[in-house]
Amino acid sequence: MLSVSKISLTQFKNYSHRSFRFTSRIVGITGRNGSGKTNLLDAIYYLCFTKSYFSTAENQNVQYTMNGFRLEASLQRHQKEEKIVCTVKDGKKDVALNDESYEKFSRHIGQFPAVMIAPDDAEIILGGSEDRRKWLDALLAQLIPGYLDHLIAYHKILQQRNSLLKAMITMTHSPDPLLDVFDEQLVQHGVPVFEARKQFLETFIGKVQDRYDYLAGKHETVAFRYQSQLLEQPFAALLAANRLRDKQMQRTTQGIHRDDLLFLLDEHPMKTSASQGQRKSFLFALKLAQYEAIRAHKHFPPILLLDDVFEKLDQERVSRLITLVQGPDYGQVFITDTHGDRLRAAFADNPEVIQLISMQEE
Repeated sequence: MLSVSKISLTQFKNYSHRSFRFTSRIVGITGRNGSGKTNLLDAIYYLCFTKSYFSTAENQNVQYTMNGFRLEASLQRHQKEEKIVCTVKDGKKDVALNDESYEKFSRHIGQFPAVMIAPDDAEIILGGSEDRRKWLDALLAQLIPGYLDHLIAYHKILQQRNSLLKAMITMTHSPDPLLDVFDEQLVQHGVPVFEARKQFLETFIGKVQDRYDYLAGKHETVAFRYQSQLLEQPFAALLAANRLRDKQMQRTTQGIHRDDLLFLLDEHPMKTSASQGQRKSFLFALKLAQYEAIRAHKHFPPILLLDDVFEKLDQERVSRLITLVQGPDYGQVFITDTHGDRLRAAFADNPEVIQLISMQEE
Protein backbone atom coordinates (compact mmCIF):
# COMPACT_ATOMS: atom_id res chain seq x y z
CA MET A 1 0.00 0.00 0.00
CA LEU A 2 1.08 3.57 -0.71
CA SER A 3 0.46 6.17 1.99
CA VAL A 4 1.71 9.51 3.28
CA SER A 5 2.64 9.44 6.97
CA LYS A 6 3.77 13.05 7.39
CA ILE A 7 4.27 16.20 5.36
CA SER A 8 5.89 19.58 5.94
CA LEU A 9 5.03 22.71 3.94
CA THR A 10 7.22 25.82 4.00
CA GLN A 11 6.21 28.99 2.12
CA PHE A 12 3.88 26.95 -0.10
CA LYS A 13 0.86 29.01 -1.14
CA ASN A 14 -0.86 30.21 2.08
CA TYR A 15 1.43 28.25 4.43
CA SER A 16 4.37 29.91 6.19
CA HIS A 17 5.33 26.63 7.82
CA ARG A 18 3.19 23.76 8.99
CA SER A 19 3.54 20.02 9.44
CA PHE A 20 0.92 17.28 9.49
CA ARG A 21 0.94 13.63 10.55
CA PHE A 22 -1.53 11.20 9.02
CA THR A 23 -2.46 8.20 11.14
CA SER A 24 -5.46 6.72 9.33
CA ARG A 25 -6.20 5.29 5.91
CA ILE A 26 -8.86 7.97 5.41
CA VAL A 27 -8.03 11.57 6.35
CA GLY A 28 -10.71 14.25 6.55
CA ILE A 29 -9.48 17.85 6.34
CA THR A 30 -11.95 20.47 7.53
CA GLY A 31 -12.00 24.25 7.70
CA ARG A 32 -13.51 27.33 6.19
CA ASN A 33 -12.87 28.35 2.59
CA GLY A 34 -9.41 29.83 2.22
CA SER A 35 -7.97 28.01 5.23
CA GLY A 36 -5.62 25.84 3.14
CA LYS A 37 -7.52 22.56 2.72
CA THR A 38 -7.10 22.42 -1.04
CA ASN A 39 -3.50 23.65 -0.81
CA LEU A 40 -2.64 20.71 1.45
CA LEU A 41 -4.06 18.28 -1.12
CA ASP A 42 -2.12 20.12 -3.82
CA ALA A 43 1.10 19.75 -1.82
CA ILE A 44 0.60 15.97 -1.70
CA TYR A 45 -0.13 15.99 -5.44
CA TYR A 46 2.99 18.09 -6.07
CA LEU A 47 5.18 15.57 -4.28
CA CYS A 48 3.79 12.80 -6.49
CA PHE A 49 3.94 14.67 -9.80
CA THR A 50 6.61 17.38 -9.27
CA LYS A 51 4.02 20.01 -10.15
CA SER A 52 0.82 21.57 -8.88
CA TYR A 53 -2.56 20.26 -9.95
CA PHE A 54 -3.94 23.79 -10.14
CA SER A 55 -1.07 26.20 -10.95
CA THR A 56 1.03 25.99 -14.11
CA ALA A 57 3.42 28.79 -13.06
CA GLU A 58 5.71 28.01 -10.13
CA ASN A 59 5.49 31.54 -8.76
CA GLN A 60 1.80 30.91 -8.08
CA ASN A 61 2.80 28.16 -5.63
CA VAL A 62 5.09 30.42 -3.59
CA GLN A 63 3.76 32.28 -0.57
CA TYR A 64 3.28 35.97 -1.28
CA THR A 65 6.49 38.09 -1.00
CA MET A 66 8.66 34.96 -0.72
CA ASN A 67 11.14 33.67 -3.32
CA GLY A 68 10.61 29.93 -3.00
CA PHE A 69 9.03 27.03 -1.14
CA ARG A 70 9.88 23.61 0.25
CA LEU A 71 7.78 20.45 0.55
CA GLU A 72 8.93 17.34 2.36
CA ALA A 73 7.04 14.13 3.03
CA SER A 74 7.56 10.64 4.36
CA LEU A 75 5.65 7.97 2.49
CA GLN A 76 5.24 4.25 2.95
CA ARG A 77 5.55 2.23 -0.25
CA HIS A 78 5.75 -1.56 -0.28
CA GLN A 79 6.37 -1.46 3.49
CA LYS A 80 9.42 0.76 2.98
CA GLU A 81 9.75 4.37 4.11
CA GLU A 82 10.55 6.85 1.35
CA LYS A 83 11.35 10.56 1.59
CA ILE A 84 10.47 13.08 -1.09
CA VAL A 85 11.68 16.68 -1.00
CA CYS A 86 10.67 19.32 -3.53
CA THR A 87 12.23 22.78 -3.39
CA VAL A 88 11.79 25.81 -5.60
CA LYS A 89 14.01 28.86 -5.03
CA ASP A 90 14.64 31.82 -7.31
CA GLY A 91 12.97 29.92 -10.15
CA LYS A 92 15.11 26.79 -9.77
CA LYS A 93 13.45 23.50 -8.85
CA ASP A 94 14.93 20.39 -7.27
CA VAL A 95 13.18 17.10 -6.58
CA ALA A 96 14.91 14.45 -4.50
CA LEU A 97 13.90 10.92 -3.57
CA ASN A 98 15.70 9.61 -0.48
CA ASP A 99 18.20 12.50 -0.78
CA GLU A 100 19.03 11.67 -4.43
CA SER A 101 18.07 14.49 -6.81
CA TYR A 102 16.56 13.65 -10.19
CA GLU A 103 18.28 14.72 -13.37
CA LYS A 104 14.93 14.37 -15.14
CA PHE A 105 11.72 14.96 -13.21
CA SER A 106 9.91 12.59 -15.59
CA ARG A 107 11.70 9.71 -13.81
CA HIS A 108 9.62 10.44 -10.73
CA ILE A 109 6.22 10.26 -12.46
CA GLY A 110 4.38 7.02 -11.78
CA GLN A 111 6.47 5.98 -8.77
CA PHE A 112 3.97 7.47 -6.32
CA PRO A 113 0.67 7.44 -8.22
CA ALA A 114 -2.19 9.66 -7.15
CA VAL A 115 -5.61 10.72 -8.43
CA MET A 116 -7.11 14.14 -7.70
CA ILE A 117 -10.83 14.94 -8.00
CA ALA A 118 -11.42 18.69 -7.79
CA PRO A 119 -13.97 21.35 -8.88
CA ASP A 120 -11.79 22.40 -11.82
CA ASP A 121 -12.29 18.94 -13.35
CA ALA A 122 -15.46 20.19 -15.05
CA GLU A 123 -13.16 21.60 -17.73
CA ILE A 124 -12.41 18.04 -18.85
CA ILE A 125 -15.93 18.02 -20.28
CA LEU A 126 -16.66 21.70 -20.82
CA GLY A 127 -13.20 22.98 -21.77
CA GLY A 128 -11.15 22.66 -24.92
CA SER A 129 -9.29 19.65 -26.29
CA GLU A 130 -6.15 20.61 -24.37
CA ASP A 131 -7.95 19.91 -21.06
CA ARG A 132 -8.88 16.40 -22.17
CA ARG A 133 -5.40 15.65 -23.51
CA LYS A 134 -3.92 16.90 -20.23
CA TRP A 135 -6.11 14.51 -18.24
CA LEU A 136 -5.31 11.54 -20.50
CA ASP A 137 -1.57 12.25 -20.62
CA ALA A 138 -1.35 12.55 -16.81
CA LEU A 139 -2.96 9.12 -16.53
CA LEU A 140 -0.88 7.37 -19.19
CA ALA A 141 2.35 8.89 -17.86
CA GLN A 142 1.74 6.93 -14.65
CA LEU A 143 1.03 3.69 -16.50
CA ILE A 144 3.38 3.46 -19.46
CA PRO A 145 7.19 3.73 -19.12
CA GLY A 146 8.59 6.13 -21.67
CA TYR A 147 5.23 7.73 -22.50
CA LEU A 148 6.09 11.04 -20.85
CA ASP A 149 9.55 11.10 -22.45
CA HIS A 150 7.99 10.69 -25.91
CA LEU A 151 5.45 13.40 -25.14
CA ILE A 152 8.05 15.89 -23.88
CA ALA A 153 10.29 15.25 -26.90
CA TYR A 154 7.34 15.60 -29.28
CA HIS A 155 6.35 19.01 -27.93
CA LYS A 156 9.92 20.26 -27.99
CA ILE A 157 10.27 19.29 -31.66
CA LEU A 158 6.82 20.70 -32.43
CA GLN A 159 7.88 24.04 -30.97
CA GLN A 160 11.05 24.03 -33.09
CA ARG A 161 9.13 23.13 -36.24
CA ASN A 162 6.60 25.91 -35.62
CA SER A 163 9.40 28.40 -35.02
CA LEU A 164 10.92 27.41 -38.36
CA LEU A 165 7.58 27.81 -40.14
CA LYS A 166 7.18 31.31 -38.66
CA ALA A 167 10.73 32.27 -39.66
CA MET A 168 10.28 31.20 -43.29
CA ILE A 169 9.25 34.70 -44.38
CA THR A 170 12.77 36.00 -43.70
CA MET A 171 14.65 32.97 -45.09
CA THR A 172 16.53 33.03 -48.38
CA HIS A 173 16.75 29.25 -48.69
CA SER A 174 14.25 26.41 -48.60
CA PRO A 175 13.33 25.10 -45.14
CA ASP A 176 12.35 21.69 -46.53
CA PRO A 177 15.53 19.77 -45.56
CA LEU A 178 15.15 20.85 -41.94
CA LEU A 179 11.39 20.20 -42.05
CA ASP A 180 12.21 16.66 -43.23
CA VAL A 181 14.28 16.15 -40.08
CA PHE A 182 11.60 17.57 -37.83
CA ASP A 183 8.92 15.45 -39.49
CA GLU A 184 10.91 12.29 -38.96
CA GLN A 185 11.39 13.14 -35.28
CA LEU A 186 7.70 14.01 -34.82
CA VAL A 187 6.75 10.62 -36.22
CA GLN A 188 9.33 8.88 -34.02
CA HIS A 189 7.84 10.33 -30.84
CA GLY A 190 4.24 10.97 -31.89
CA VAL A 191 3.29 7.49 -33.07
CA PRO A 192 4.03 5.76 -29.72
CA VAL A 193 1.87 8.37 -27.96
CA PHE A 194 -0.96 7.84 -30.46
CA GLU A 195 -0.79 4.06 -30.15
CA ALA A 196 -0.78 4.22 -26.34
CA ARG A 197 -3.81 6.53 -26.28
CA LYS A 198 -5.72 4.43 -28.78
CA GLN A 199 -5.07 1.08 -27.10
CA PHE A 200 -5.82 2.35 -23.61
CA LEU A 201 -9.11 4.03 -24.52
CA GLU A 202 -10.44 0.91 -26.25
CA THR A 203 -10.69 -0.93 -22.93
CA PHE A 204 -11.05 1.94 -20.46
CA ILE A 205 -14.65 2.85 -21.24
CA GLY A 206 -15.93 -0.33 -19.59
CA LYS A 207 -14.50 0.78 -16.24
CA VAL A 208 -16.05 4.23 -16.65
CA GLN A 209 -19.46 2.75 -17.43
CA ASP A 210 -19.33 0.54 -14.35
CA ARG A 211 -18.46 3.45 -12.02
CA TYR A 212 -21.08 5.70 -13.65
CA ASP A 213 -23.84 3.15 -13.12
CA TYR A 214 -22.80 2.72 -9.50
CA LEU A 215 -22.74 6.45 -8.68
CA ALA A 216 -25.88 7.34 -10.63
CA GLY A 217 -27.83 4.37 -9.29
CA LYS A 218 -29.12 3.61 -12.77
CA HIS A 219 -27.85 2.72 -16.22
CA GLU A 220 -27.25 5.36 -18.87
CA THR A 221 -24.85 4.56 -21.69
CA VAL A 222 -21.66 6.60 -21.53
CA ALA A 223 -18.97 6.47 -24.18
CA PHE A 224 -16.13 8.46 -25.64
CA ARG A 225 -14.80 8.69 -29.14
CA TYR A 226 -11.08 9.14 -29.71
CA GLN A 227 -10.58 11.81 -32.35
CA SER A 228 -7.15 11.79 -33.97
CA GLN A 229 -5.91 12.70 -37.42
CA LEU A 230 -3.64 9.65 -37.19
CA LEU A 231 -6.71 7.41 -37.38
CA GLU A 232 -7.19 8.61 -40.96
CA GLN A 233 -3.72 7.97 -42.36
CA PRO A 234 -0.14 7.41 -41.16
CA PHE A 235 1.50 10.36 -39.43
CA ALA A 236 4.33 10.68 -41.95
CA ALA A 237 1.84 10.85 -44.81
CA LEU A 238 -0.22 13.47 -42.95
CA LEU A 239 2.79 15.71 -42.46
CA ALA A 240 3.87 15.36 -46.09
CA ALA A 241 0.38 16.00 -47.47
CA ASN A 242 -0.08 19.13 -45.34
CA ARG A 243 3.36 20.71 -45.62
CA LEU A 244 2.22 23.44 -48.00
CA ARG A 245 -0.70 24.24 -45.72
CA ASP A 246 1.62 24.32 -42.72
CA LYS A 247 3.84 26.84 -44.50
CA GLN A 248 0.83 29.01 -45.26
CA MET A 249 -0.53 28.77 -41.71
CA GLN A 250 2.97 29.06 -40.16
CA ARG A 251 2.21 26.22 -37.74
CA THR A 252 1.95 22.43 -37.66
CA THR A 253 -1.68 21.61 -38.44
CA GLN A 254 -1.51 17.82 -38.11
CA GLY A 255 -0.46 15.61 -35.24
CA ILE A 256 -1.21 14.21 -31.80
CA HIS A 257 -1.23 17.74 -30.35
CA ARG A 258 -4.66 18.09 -31.97
CA ASP A 259 -6.16 14.86 -30.56
CA ASP A 260 -9.44 15.11 -28.68
CA LEU A 261 -12.01 13.00 -26.85
CA LEU A 262 -15.73 13.30 -27.51
CA PHE A 263 -17.69 12.25 -24.42
CA LEU A 264 -21.14 10.84 -25.12
CA LEU A 265 -24.23 10.14 -23.03
CA ASP A 266 -26.77 7.90 -24.77
CA GLU A 267 -25.03 8.75 -28.08
CA HIS A 268 -25.35 12.52 -27.57
CA PRO A 269 -22.44 14.90 -26.83
CA MET A 270 -22.20 15.23 -23.07
CA LYS A 271 -20.94 18.80 -23.29
CA THR A 272 -24.25 20.05 -24.64
CA SER A 273 -26.88 17.45 -23.76
CA ALA A 274 -26.06 16.15 -20.26
CA SER A 275 -27.50 17.69 -17.10
CA GLN A 276 -25.20 19.07 -14.42
CA GLY A 277 -25.85 15.99 -12.29
CA GLN A 278 -25.03 13.66 -15.18
CA ARG A 279 -21.79 15.52 -15.91
CA LYS A 280 -20.76 15.33 -12.25
CA SER A 281 -21.48 11.60 -12.16
CA PHE A 282 -19.44 11.13 -15.33
CA LEU A 283 -16.46 13.12 -14.04
CA PHE A 284 -16.37 11.11 -10.83
CA ALA A 285 -16.77 7.89 -12.81
CA LEU A 286 -13.90 8.95 -15.08
CA LYS A 287 -11.58 9.64 -12.16
CA LEU A 288 -12.57 6.52 -10.21
CA ALA A 289 -12.01 4.41 -13.34
CA GLN A 290 -8.61 6.12 -13.65
CA TYR A 291 -7.93 5.08 -10.04
CA GLU A 292 -8.84 1.47 -10.80
CA ALA A 293 -6.71 1.39 -13.95
CA ILE A 294 -3.67 2.57 -11.98
CA ARG A 295 -4.35 0.12 -9.15
CA ALA A 296 -4.63 -2.79 -11.59
CA HIS A 297 -1.42 -1.79 -13.38
CA LYS A 298 0.67 -1.02 -10.29
CA HIS A 299 -0.77 -3.84 -8.14
CA PHE A 300 -1.33 -1.38 -5.30
CA PRO A 301 -3.85 1.47 -4.86
CA PRO A 302 -2.76 5.04 -5.58
CA ILE A 303 -3.45 7.94 -3.22
CA LEU A 304 -6.91 9.44 -3.74
CA LEU A 305 -7.40 13.18 -3.19
CA LEU A 306 -11.03 14.33 -2.98
CA ASP A 307 -11.56 18.09 -2.84
CA ASP A 308 -14.98 19.43 -1.77
CA VAL A 309 -16.93 16.35 -2.89
CA PHE A 310 -19.85 17.21 -0.60
CA GLU A 311 -20.37 20.44 -2.51
CA LYS A 312 -20.36 18.72 -5.90
CA LEU A 313 -22.52 15.63 -5.39
CA ASP A 314 -25.98 15.08 -3.93
CA GLN A 315 -26.35 13.08 -0.73
CA GLU A 316 -27.16 9.82 -2.51
CA ARG A 317 -24.07 9.91 -4.68
CA VAL A 318 -21.89 11.02 -1.75
CA SER A 319 -23.11 8.03 0.28
CA ARG A 320 -22.20 5.64 -2.54
CA LEU A 321 -18.78 7.27 -2.89
CA ILE A 322 -18.07 7.04 0.85
CA THR A 323 -19.07 3.36 0.84
CA LEU A 324 -16.78 2.76 -2.13
CA VAL A 325 -13.64 4.37 -0.69
CA GLN A 326 -13.98 2.41 2.55
CA GLY A 327 -13.80 -0.83 0.56
CA PRO A 328 -10.77 -3.13 0.25
CA ASP A 329 -9.79 -1.87 -3.22
CA TYR A 330 -8.96 1.60 -1.91
CA GLY A 331 -5.86 2.80 -0.12
CA GLN A 332 -5.20 6.15 1.53
CA VAL A 333 -7.89 8.75 0.84
CA PHE A 334 -7.85 12.47 1.65
CA ILE A 335 -11.20 14.31 1.74
CA THR A 336 -11.73 18.04 2.29
CA ASP A 337 -14.94 19.66 3.51
CA THR A 338 -15.98 22.95 5.07
CA HIS A 339 -18.06 21.15 7.72
CA GLY A 340 -16.47 18.67 10.11
CA ASP A 341 -19.88 17.46 11.28
CA ARG A 342 -20.74 16.45 7.74
CA LEU A 343 -17.63 14.29 7.50
CA ARG A 344 -18.32 12.72 10.89
CA ALA A 345 -21.87 11.89 9.83
CA ALA A 346 -20.66 10.37 6.55
CA PHE A 347 -18.43 7.93 8.44
CA ALA A 348 -20.73 7.46 11.45
CA ASP A 349 -20.98 3.70 10.84
CA ASN A 350 -17.20 3.31 10.86
CA PRO A 351 -15.74 6.31 12.78
CA GLU A 352 -12.42 4.64 13.59
CA VAL A 353 -11.45 4.56 9.90
CA ILE A 354 -11.13 8.36 9.58
CA GLN A 355 -8.71 10.90 11.05
CA LEU A 356 -10.10 14.45 11.17
CA ILE A 357 -7.75 17.42 10.87
CA SER A 358 -9.04 20.95 11.42
CA MET A 359 -7.22 23.68 9.55
CA GLN A 360 -8.07 26.06 12.43
CA GLU A 361 -5.80 24.08 14.73
CA GLU A 362 -2.16 25.05 15.14
